[in-house]
Amino acid sequence: MTSRPLPFWLAGAVVAGTFAVLLWLERRQPLRRPVEPKGQRLARNLAVVALSTAAVALTERPAIGPLSGFVTAKRWGLLQWAALPGALEVPLAVVLMDYTLYVWHVLTHRVPWLWRFHLVHHVDRDLDASTALRFHFAELVISIPWRAAQVLVIGVSPLAFSVWQTALLVSILFHHSNVRLPIALERRLVRVLVTPRMHGIHHSTVRGETDANWSSGFTLWDRLHGTLRLDVPKRISGAGGRRPGPHPRAPARAPAAPVARRRPAPACARRAARPAPRLSGARGTARVGRRPGREAWAGGPAEC
Repeated sequence: MTSRPLPFWLAGAVVAGTFAVLLWLERRQPLRRPVEPKGQRLARNLAVVALSTAAVALTERPAIGPLSGFVTAKRWGLLQWAALPGALEVPLAVVLMDYTLYVWHVLTHRVPWLWRFHLVHHVDRDLDASTALRFHFAELVISIPWRAAQVLVIGVSPLAFSVWQTALLVSILFHHSNVRLPIALERRLVRVLVTPRMHGIHHSTVRGETDANWSSGFTLWDRLHGTLRLDVPKRISGAGGRRPGPHPRAPARAPAAPVARRRPAPACARRAARPAPRLSGARGTARVGRRPGREAWAGGPAEC
């Protein structure tokens, strides 16, 4: 039966367990050198997460939960019309939700007023598992009509939605984490899934790097659209990718960041904002280099 979602305790345990394991691994084998003290950043990011969680509980959960149940009962949407067995319907829903989330992520970068909210996620000076949950509460509220359209058009059942949501949280925790995986393993994983080094490139301060690697789960979407970049070497220092704009470090400043007055960008940031040259490789995908004795790519933001 797909009319019932995953038990809340089970989804919560999976996400919390993943977060705890990644925090432990970040201490044991970090990928990037931190800029700020871990405890200070973690407290700040968790404060932002608290606001976002409250917003989701008050808006998305009461709206999307009943909507997915209604869609299943009335058999609306592509997957409901196809009348597929649950073993096929749920994986297909996860794949289609992942692709449409890719489109939404592109919009949050391309549409200026959406970017001002999404910027709160990108201005984190370090990049780790806590960054994965650092989103402006208004961005999550604004995304509800898009989420509702995903559920209606695709025909996402309560079970499929809860599976996708749990898998998404695990994925973003993983690829935002500051965990150094063996380069050979990561090269294999990135053929299918978004990895820490790959997503670190997206959190760059360089415009041509930030506007790449938009996938949240499967790397297929970046490959299809020619937005995959794996050719950026790891920066020695720095972590959070940021563009010219407000830099809300304190939790109290984060809610006001989208409406804060912007300061002129430094010359180095203006140079970084110029269009990047077209990348070589199939469908615009950059090749992963293999220089002896050096990691070909590792992601991670740079400072001007």
